[in-house]
Amino acid sequence: MLYLHCQKFTNLNTYKMNKAELVNVMAEKAGLTKVDAKKALDAFICAATGAIRKGDRISLVGFGTLSTTKRPARKGRNPQTGKEIMIAAKTVVKFKASADLVK
Repeated sequence: MLYLHCQKFTNLNTYKMNKAELVNVMAEKAGLTKVDAKKALDAFICAATGAIRKGDRISLVGFGTLSTTKRPARKGRNPQTGKEIMIAAKTVVKFKASADLVK
């Protein structure tokens, strides 16, 4: 089981946490059952997805900000043929970590 402490991490690339492990840590830290922690995480994901799709910004103090940005159309290359192609414009999700998280 992975134990997270709300402290500064020296190397963030050492481990990739999946949803089940996040639910386990949330349950342990908040004193919830795993079922309740999963419901809470699913509710957050649902609310965040809806807000992002509407173009809203989500700011979590001490963690970071989720927002959307428009990426313009651009020229690219097909790596198999080398032929130049147009890549369509699209909206992408952006995450900016807070200063507390990056320290």
